[in-house]
Amino acid sequence: MPSVPTDPAHELAHDPAHELAVIELRQYTLRPGRRDDLVELFDRELVETQEETGMTVLGQFRDLDDPDRFVWLRGFPGMAARHAALTAFYGGPVWKRHGPQANATMRDSDDVLLLRPLTHDGSFRAAPSTRPRPGTPAPERFVSATLWSFPPGRNEGITLVRDGLLPLLRSTGAVPLAAFATETAPNTFPRLPVRTGENVAVVLTSHPDESAHLRHLTALHAHPVARDEVLPGIERERTSAPVTLRLAPTGRSLMT
Repeated sequence: MPSVPTDPAHELAHDPAHELAVIELRQYTLRPGRRDDLVELFDRELVETQEETGMTVLGQFRDLDDPDRFVWLRGFPGMAARHAALTAFYGGPVWKRHGPQANATMRDSDDVLLLRPLTHDGSFRAAPSTRPRPGTPAPERFVSATLWSFPPGRNEGITLVRDGLLPLLRSTGAVPLAAFATETAPNTFPRLPVRTGENVAVVLTSHPDESAHLRHLTALHAHPVARDEVLPGIERERTSAPVTLRLAPTGRSLMT
C-alpha cells in the first residue's frame, strides 16, 4: 500500500482534534545540517503511515532559533490507543524500512512532553481539514509555543492559563491553535521516554508573521487585566522562566 495518497490532498476522515485526549510534544535535536533531510522524509513517508495505526500527526515545525531542532506533535484518543498505535507503528514494516534513515538524522529524541487538552470547549482544532500533499511549500505563518512550568501537584498556575490567559489571547487578536497541560498517566510505551515529574501548560498561537506576533505581545501586556492580574499571577506560580518556541510550520503541518 502506498504511504501517500495520490489525490491532491489527503482527506482526513475525522476531525482530528475532536477525538484526541493525549498529545505528545516532541522536540528533536538533530545532527548538524540534517533537518531538511528529516523534514522531507517525515512528510513523505511518516505521516499517513502513522495515522493508519490510529494516531494523528498534528504539526511539524522548524525551530527558528535552532537550525538543528525539529518540533512536532501527534495525538491519540487515549492512553490505551496510544500504546496500541505506537506498538503497531514502531513494530511494523514502515518504521523498519525508514526508521534507520530517520534515526541517522537525530542526536536526541527524548525531549517529549505527554499532554492533554487544557480545555474542552471545541477551541482545539487542527486546520486545514485537508492535509497538503508532499512537496507543498511551507506556509508563510509564524507559530509560537509557550511552555510554563509549575510546582507538581499545584493547579493554580494551570487554572490561570486556562481561565485567564486564553480568553485574553483571543480578545487581543491571537489565534490560539491549542492549549495543553501535563498528562499524569504513566508512560505505557517505555521504548519512547517522556519527561516525568512535570506540571506544565503549553499554549500554541498562530500569526501571519513574527511582526504580528510581537504586536500581539505588546497588546497583551498593555491589557489591564493581563498586566495587573493574569500575568503577575502566572509569574508568582511558575517555577522557572517560561520557554517560548518560535516555529515555522512545514508544508504538511495541520497546525499553521
